[in-house]
Parts: sequence; structure tokens; C-alpha cells
Amino acid sequence: MPTTEDSSGVNKGTESISRLSPELLAETCQHILSYLQGQTRGIDSAEISDGFQRAGVRFEQDGVQDVIRFLLLTFRAAGKSKLSADELVSRLEKGHSKVPKASLQVLHRLWSERGALVCSQQEVQAMLSINQIVDIQWKLGMAMSSDACRSLNSPYVTLLLKFVEPSGQICHRSFEMTISQFQNFHKQFKEIAAVMETV
Repeated sequence: MPTTEDSSGVNKGTESISRLSPELLAETCQHILSYLQGQTRGIDSAEISDGFQRAGVRFEQDGVQDVIRFLLLTFRAAGKSKLSADELVSRLEKGHSKVPKASLQVLHRLWSERGALVCSQQEVQAMLSINQIVDIQWKLGMAMSSDACRSLNSPYVTLLLKFVEPSGQICHRSFEMTISQFQNFHKQFKEIAAVMETV
């Protein structure tokens, strides 16, 4: 399943999971799945660690992070590949023989119940993460020569867009428009903003 760059962290995660009771694993998975379904803003590792301590399971902070990382990678990969619960467990059995049978049963049950919601949330996030605009700048100028303007000395607007690609890289794009094109662009942007406020 998670075959990431940090295979040692994944292996530590599988070892740590073997120390959790099925109930404690289920509680931890609920935190992860709630986050992946967009129901919470993040995963509170301190809360998960407190739950482990109340149950008498002592981990170093890295051990708690290893468990969270393993479950997060596992569920994200399963959501991305749209795996069924049977496929998820099969891949885990092949790749991580240290995961106890009882833990696999917990993962199977929870993915059966909530996997479809995680998959749909990931699709929504993928659509929303396409080139997010972070800044728009414009300036007015006079055209000395242009293919778009019919005569010289026509006013134009230069638009500079700064956006973040899904990879996290910031890119810049600029283009010129006539005044009427800019007014139309402005009108469409206002309509988009009005629609987004209703979502």
C-alpha cells in the first residue's frame, strides 16, 4: 500500500499499529477519516496521543506520528485508487505482513463504511486545487503598436495573474486586453464571485 519515499516511517507505523487494540485503532482511524472527508480541519495528534495514554499504550511522539502517517497514507492511497475494502486489505497483507489480522478487520470495516465518502472528497479537493489565484494586478496603458487594437494610441489593460499550481509552485501569467475586453472580464469575475458566495 503506502510505498512512499519514507519506507522506514511506514514500517515503523505498521509496527506501532500492532501495539494498538482494535478499539483504539478504530478510534484513531475515525480521526483520520473525518479529516479526509473534510469534516475536520486537521488531525489533532495530541488528542490521539492522549487517547493512547488513557488506554495504557505508551508511545514516543514519533510513534504517534508514525501511526498517523501510516493511516493517512493508506487511506489517501486507497481513495486515490478508489479501492474497495477487500482490495485495501489485500494490498496491506501483501505489502505489510506485520499488520495484525484484527487490525486489518478494523480497516476493512471502516473503509467499507466511509471509503466512498473519502473518495468523493478527494475528487472535490482535486478539482479545487487546480491553479488557485492568489493575486491579480492590472495597469492601464496606451498602445503604441498591437495586433488587437485597430489604431495606435488606444488604451489597453495589462493583467498580471499570480496563482499556485497543485504542486505548490507559484506561477505568473500576464496578458493584454482592450478596455471592452477588460470590462467584460470584470463583469464575468463579479458573476463568478456572486455564485461562489452562494456555495
